[in-house]
Amino acid sequence: MFNNVGISGLIIILAIALIVFGPAKLPQLGRAFGDTLREFRNSTKGIIIDDAPEEKQPVQELEQAK
Repeated sequence: MFNNVGISGLIIILAIALIVFGPAKLPQLGRAFGDTLREFRNSTKGIIIDDAPEEKQPVQELEQAK
């Protein structure tokens, strides 16, 4: 989808965002976007870890540990 967006396209998008939101809001929007991305990554890591197969210990090792 974004394969055709070059440097000039990014500059135009940033200029429009600057006009629409203003210079005071852009850092806040960037920070909120970063926090959202970080939370999404952390939640997907939790799902992946939960789905990983657990190593099972043989019954003999469990009995010896008691």
